[in-house]
Amino acid sequence: MASRDRNNGRIEPRFGDDDERDEDDFRIDEEDRMAASRRRGRKSSDEREPRGSRRRRRKSRRPFGLIRRAVYWSLVLALWGGIAFAGLMVYFAAKMPPTAEWVIPDRPPNVRIVDVNGELIANRGTTGGQAVSLAEMSPYIPQAVIAIEDHRFYSHFGIDPIGLARAVVTNLTTGRTAQGGSTLTQQLAKNLFLSPERTIERKVQEVMLALWLEQKYTKDQILEMYLNRVYLGSGAFGVDAASRRYFNKSAKDVNLMEAATLAGLLKAPSRLSPARDPEAAAARARLVLAAMRREGMIDDKELAIAESEPPARPASFWQGSENFVADRVVAELPALIGEAKSDITVYTTIDLNLQRVGEEAIKDQIAQNGKKMNVSQGALVSIDNTGAIRAMVGGVDYAASQFNHVTEAKRQPASSFKPFVYLTAIEQGRTPNSVRNDAPVRIGKWTPSNDNGKYMGEVTLATALSHSLNSVSAQLVMEVGPEAVVDTAHRLGIESRLEPNASLALGTSEVTLLELTDAYVPFANGGFRAPAYLITKVTDADGNVLYQRSEGVGPRVLDDRSLGMMNAMLRRTVEDGTAKRAAFGWPAAGKTGTSQNFRDAWFIGYTSNLTTGVWFGNDDGKPMKRVFGATLPVNAWKAYMKAAHKGVPIAELPGHYDIENVLPGGSDGMFDPDQPMDPNMMPQGSYDHQPALPEDDGYWPPAPAAQAPGYPAHNDGLASPPGNVSGRQRGSTTLLDIIMGN
Repeated sequence: MASRDRNNGRIEPRFGDDDERDEDDFRIDEEDRMAASRRRGRKSSDEREPRGSRRRRRKSRRPFGLIRRAVYWSLVLALWGGIAFAGLMVYFAAKMPPTAEWVIPDRPPNVRIVDVNGELIANRGTTGGQAVSLAEMSPYIPQAVIAIEDHRFYSHFGIDPIGLARAVVTNLTTGRTAQGGSTLTQQLAKNLFLSPERTIERKVQEVMLALWLEQKYTKDQILEMYLNRVYLGSGAFGVDAASRRYFNKSAKDVNLMEAATLAGLLKAPSRLSPARDPEAAAARARLVLAAMRREGMIDDKELAIAESEPPARPASFWQGSENFVADRVVAELPALIGEAKSDITVYTTIDLNLQRVGEEAIKDQIAQNGKKMNVSQGALVSIDNTGAIRAMVGGVDYAASQFNHVTEAKRQPASSFKPFVYLTAIEQGRTPNSVRNDAPVRIGKWTPSNDNGKYMGEVTLATALSHSLNSVSAQLVMEVGPEAVVDTAHRLGIESRLEPNASLALGTSEVTLLELTDAYVPFANGGFRAPAYLITKVTDADGNVLYQRSEGVGPRVLDDRSLGMMNAMLRRTVEDGTAKRAAFGWPAAGKTGTSQNFRDAWFIGYTSNLTTGVWFGNDDGKPMKRVFGATLPVNAWKAYMKAAHKGVPIAELPGHYDIENVLPGGSDGMFDPDQPMDPNMMPQGSYDHQPALPEDDGYWPPAPAAQAPGYPAHNDGLASPPGNVSGRQRGSTTLLDIIMGN
């Protein structure tokens, strides 16, 4: 063996006895090896452990080691996961505004529209229903929602770890998103503040907002906010809107099965909508009922009763004609109250009973005659003597077309415009007994003819109007002047632009059904202008009045003389004229109208109680098959007015003029002031040539036209132009000139 030289550090080999070893020698001799071997040696045969036993002992220790390692690494992963989650929370929290600035956004305001009796017409607004407190709504609704969506709602702190873990396990085992772990508080946070995108950032923000909501609001407040804002399909936000949509009742009145159906919609509002798939909605509702029974919210008897209800499909979304009214109300509101900041209630003039009668009257005529007479649309509006609209049917089927033919469709009124022509003539001194010759007349190059191509010869104005003779109306327009007729129509309520030309006599300028009907109201109410209106009052959720319509009608626009004569003539239209089929036992008057090629058919008629206008036609302007104003419009008008006047005491039309009895002093009913009058024959009102009105009436009718040279004088002493001239002589007159009023 070599040894290290202490002087130079070099190792030198050395040979010698064992006793010559120094203390630094690390060699082991045989004795040492034997002693060590004995210490490390095997046990004796009586102490030795069997080999199989040792193997079993090692195997028994192995699972505990695995468990210990699993627990250890789980704790490690949980720790790092918690650190990572906290980091994400801090990161995303830094991107959000301070909690002091977090504010619950206002719920979109609901517009609740009611009729004169307080009956709901419709809800309008983003939500489609009003906010209902937990105390007001059916108790089944919150119970059903909690049972199926978040049965630990009242015990968790905004996040449900147990439910989240269960959802994760279920989704991993099924390989798809079968369950959600969000609580109702998280869902509310998402609906209030966040977009629907699925990202980690949005989920973290949802958790933070849920924790904030739980800290700031009570459980009942959170649940109430959720139920009033959640989307439940078919455009309904909140349980009240959905209850009205699917069951036609308030959320206060829904039963157990209906509440379960609403709660079932939360899973898939569109797919499970009863309006789309009643069977699927009912199947989901039964799962909700089972969950309610499992939570002890209902008993077996209640469960059996609810499950026995058959599934039913709700009516088409917003189907009734009352929705035309609701749309019109929403359009008018901004001008009355500006932008609504909270839920409001709008009180209207509509009577839903009359509305339904009018809707049926229009639908019945289309159902009976639509195909054979090629007519697809109809409309009706009914106005009382103050201008209040009692019924407004804007079309046959709101679900098919939301276009309101009462307020938006401008069509040619045809002969239903003639009363304004005759009124102008009356105000200029003519009477119902004035005579004109019903014969072919030529105005420039225009030759108006009667509908049937036949002429009656000399007739009174009363007969000419009741039988809608076009030639006489054309003569009167040229006598009084088209501009005067335009002024008369505007004074009574027509708002559309009217062309002052000869064809105005036949109603060629377009108007809406609403304005034309409203312009007839002065004939019914005693001569007063009554602008049509729909809204009487608007209040907020606390009952504060935001708008109140002042009572009363407009100025007087008809004197007694003109009113009596016009009602006498228009009454004959119903008694023995073109609208004689409209008679229903009440004193009534009105005028029919049929436009060229049967594109439009009208009847505007009135009693001393209501003025109602009816129109039929096609949206594409195609001609109907011989639909006159005297047919479908008269039929619908009579059906409506008969029902509307049931039980109402009969009252005469205002004014009086006896057409049949010729008064002394003239063959036209004009009396001679110098000749004594029989008091029994004196009609109501003043019938002199210069009608006098109170100074505050706001209207003075023009003086009668003077007789012009070359114009023949009629029995009323007033002149009319020859039938072959148009008011002024010119070398050449075209049809365009006539239409343009030249």
